[in-house]
Amino acid sequence: MSLTLILIIITAGLSIFGFNNPAFTDKMLNNPYAVVRGKQYYRLLTSGFVHADFTHLFFNMFVLYSFGNNMESILSSSFGESGGLYFLGLYILGIIFSSIPDLIKHKDAPYYNSLGASGGVASVLFAFIILLPTSTLMIFPIPIDIPAWIFSIMYVAYSIYMDKRNADNVNHLAHLWGALWGVLFVSFLFPGSLAHFFRQILGVVGF
Repeated sequence: MSLTLILIIITAGLSIFGFNNPAFTDKMLNNPYAVVRGKQYYRLLTSGFVHADFTHLFFNMFVLYSFGNNMESILSSSFGESGGLYFLGLYILGIIFSSIPDLIKHKDAPYYNSLGASGGVASVLFAFIILLPTSTLMIFPIPIDIPAWIFSIMYVAYSIYMDKRNADNVNHLAHLWGALWGVLFVSFLFPGSLAHFFRQILGVVGF
């Protein structure tokens, strides 16, 4: 069984349990005030394993399933048995890294909460995009193939725009930081991958 599937099963199980047990979810979600004042640092990680509702859970796990197995294969083929550990580092640290903005921005706000695997999922997605920028992605539920590098621009632009608007309950800043972690992580593992990413794009657009 792949690590991606194991993560999905664990996340789905904990999230669904939390849907029927709000007190459990409350203990798991990222509350920066509790993290700082109560030294409950575990929340920076556990918040990535609970979700607000089935729709939130489905979309995150769908994207993780779509790209997680591919990243596992890439890392395993490059690093052998250590590939699995690198994949877990990409995902788990992506969840933690994407929680940092909330920790800084809302440490004095006792009623601010955040939850969901979006940061880790964005890390996996953008790691894949950096390595394979000219591959095509089909963005559910729109049945249209979009080049990965174009999607990355759209994703970042949309996340910045929505974060500035602050008009919904989605943590768009966590999406951005998760994506950043994916870029940093894969650039460290594969030196020159970022330069290769831009060379491929320039080749596509005719430069």
